[in-house]
Amino acid sequence: MSILFFLAAGMILGYLLRSKSAVLAVAEKGMMWSVYLLVFFLGTSVGANQAVVRALGSLGIQALILCLGGIAGSVLASCVVSRAFFESASHDK
Repeated sequence: MSILFFLAAGMILGYLLRSKSAVLAVAEKGMMWSVYLLVFFLGTSVGANQAVVRALGSLGIQALILCLGGIAGSVLASCVVSRAFFESASHDK
């Protein structure tokens, strides 16, 4: 529930500050560093888990295929969303 609260608060704050490009630039950099930290801590917890490390040999190719599939799906979805919502909006201006 608290995640939804922070999401809603961020959306409201972003809406109110949408004309302040300097604030949005700082927020964008903060988001990227937050993602980097989350990925780092995820890697740390995976590396510290003995069962996962022992199973990497047998799970390695499956994990690689799942990761590549997830990346490909994300790229495809972002291209579709970008073309559907953002390119048509830029042609309207």
